[in-house]
Amino acid sequence: MNSNSEPLYVISIAARILGTEAHVLRYFEKLQLILPRRSSGNIRLYSQDDIDHLRYIKTLMCDLGVNLAGVEVALHLMQRVEDLQHQLEQQERDIERLMGIEANEEIDIEWREK
Repeated sequence: MNSNSEPLYVISIAARILGTEAHVLRYFEKLQLILPRRSSGNIRLYSQDDIDHLRYIKTLMCDLGVNLAGVEVALHLMQRVEDLQHQLEQQERDIERLMGIEANEEIDIEWREK
């Protein structure tokens, strides 16, 4: 687990860091805009990644005037772009691997012909 995804903050601290109220974070969770981890005692725990995600949501809403429906669409689109980037990276690695195999086969064929 990377250090930014480690659950660190209880809801009151997370709300204070974000300059909002705890009920807002609970509402965002209800809408599944954020899914904090839970302790064994069922206490919400927020990671730095969660805080960064919530800051982005807050920026969309407060600074850019996007409503919650728009936030959901934006987050969905961002996730889709990230998924497509990962697929593209995987395909590029596959192509590089196949090109390496093809180059090795050409070298092998040239060596056999000599």
